[in-house]
Amino acid sequence: MKKIGLILLLMVGFSATAQTKSELLKHYEAFYDQMKLQGDVDGVINAITHLNILSPSNERVDTLAYIYANDNQHLQALNTIGIEKNENDSDLAVQVKAISLKALNQPKRALEQFEILNKRSPNPYLAYELADLKIQTGDNAGASSNIEFGIANAKDDMMYAFYERQQPYEVPLKAAFLHLKALVQFNNDQSKIDEALATINEALKIDPNFNLASLSKQALESRKEKSEATETKE
Repeated sequence: MKKIGLILLLMVGFSATAQTKSELLKHYEAFYDQMKLQGDVDGVINAITHLNILSPSNERVDTLAYIYANDNQHLQALNTIGIEKNENDSDLAVQVKAISLKALNQPKRALEQFEILNKRSPNPYLAYELADLKIQTGDNAGASSNIEFGIANAKDDMMYAFYERQQPYEVPLKAAFLHLKALVQFNNDQSKIDEALATINEALKIDPNFNLASLSKQALESRKEKSEATETKE
């Protein structure tokens, strides 16, 4: 009789726990919907965190990391999803790792993630990210390959955003690739400044307001003037 009573007590306890968990899931699902409706990012993060504790899933982890990254909380995004290279990650997970690692100035690790995305679905935007990161890591040959792909496949309506000024701005993607091409040309042979300048002028012809290209042009022209002055003295 005592055994039956104990079993019944345990069953009641399990039922109450299950009911409580079910109620909590409904609560946080409703809370998530409301926070999303209000555009409250912190509230959405709070809701998904609780939902994932109550009912863990890779999809929720990926979504939570994406929200962190989209809110420029890149360290939190990586703490949520990790930094490891994993070919089995979802596209969203790889994208979050790539963007956040790049934002945290980890070009080699970011490059691994962008390579995975590019293998799955190559496109000019990914080619630009790869070329930019390869230049940073000293792989000029690899960067050249991505740049040529990008120039050949970039459409006229494709734009790329830059943030080095206080006010972000966009330029045609092809112009952005030409700027990278000029950097590679200079890195490969610093004596051929004129070749790099000619390529930057191509970029500026597409978009005269391309600020980063203008800055690079000024730096190259300054270097050329110093070099010519040194040669004159000799």
